[in-house]
Amino acid sequence: MAAKSPFPRIGILGGGQLGKMLCQAGADWHLPLHVLDQNHSFPAANYASVFVSGDFRNKQDVLEFGRKMDVVTIEIEHIDTGALHELEAAGVKVYPQPDKIDLIKDKGLQKQFYAEHDIATTDFELFDDADAVREAVAAGRWSLPFVQKARTGGYDGQGVAIIRDEADLRDKLLPVPCLLEKMADIDKELAVIVARSPSGELAVFPTVEMEFHPTANLVEFLVCPAAIVADVNARAAALAREVVTQMEIVGLLAVELFLTKSGDILVNEVAPRPHNSGHHTIEACITSQYEQHLRAILDLPLGRTDLLRPGAMINLLGAEGHRGPAHYDGWEKLLAIPEVYPHLYGKAETRPFRKMGHVTALGDTVAQARARAREAREAVRVISR
Repeated sequence: MAAKSPFPRIGILGGGQLGKMLCQAGADWHLPLHVLDQNHSFPAANYASVFVSGDFRNKQDVLEFGRKMDVVTIEIEHIDTGALHELEAAGVKVYPQPDKIDLIKDKGLQKQFYAEHDIATTDFELFDDADAVREAVAAGRWSLPFVQKARTGGYDGQGVAIIRDEADLRDKLLPVPCLLEKMADIDKELAVIVARSPSGELAVFPTVEMEFHPTANLVEFLVCPAAIVADVNARAAALAREVVTQMEIVGLLAVELFLTKSGDILVNEVAPRPHNSGHHTIEACITSQYEQHLRAILDLPLGRTDLLRPGAMINLLGAEGHRGPAHYDGWEKLLAIPEVYPHLYGKAETRPFRKMGHVTALGDTVAQARARAREAREAVRVISR
């Protein structure tokens, strides 16, 4: 008879790269991590204690999976939360809580939450569809340029349209329930990851500075610590703490921020799970975001978040013009660079801008870490053969 684990059974909905890295973090403690996703081709499949084939968007699959768990968590928001509400009512601990996932995965509700709680964010308005947006522009209520976001379903840059001119208004509007945001006068894009346990303990990771891919609209490059003055850093951390405290969310919350040219800090949006902006914490911080998430959902003491070394991170994206079995061209050149730590996600097929992995580079200074990350970006391309 197998020995019983000293830890609760933990179920993770989603077997992508975030699920894989949660499993890797949990392996140090031999945590019983169960993962639900469609099939064994997903990155987490070979790293979970138990991998279950199923659809996290299917209520019955989630219920059957979750009823066998003590704690259920997520690596993606776009799941059947109706099942999570039932599991919670049946006594299963679900973190982040289902009502918080409902709030966050609808960007309209998310923005309304900020407005209702006096949390600084960009001006916005909700619309039923693209025709309603065009009517608002024609009536003079909204003027170009602006940002349109689908209320639900957006992920990795999908579900966002920047409308700059009449041609964009005609051709690029998303035909879905949406919100419009005024374009902030952005100086820097920042992110702060905060962990919160059921006991209310908080731990804040150092602020990172993000650079987005101009075409794919997802994070391509980040550095930590961010190149900001102490006052801005303190205000960014305080704002992130405020969001987490007001939401009373359990687990990790990645808070994406705009620093405007006038010095204001605004909440852009949040993600209730480990996040791209925290990948570097595996090597660069005392506690990684993945270990911290597990500590939080198990209501264990949160780990220290101090930065050990300045770090920079790049995403390894599928090269344009390549679709098919993945090949990492320049792998030997990448590994020759000092203090670089590549993480491949094990996705068999590449396509343009698909996240295939990431590389963290450390250095004595931010400048050295950034230079090594740039060198790594130039060394390797994810292509098909």
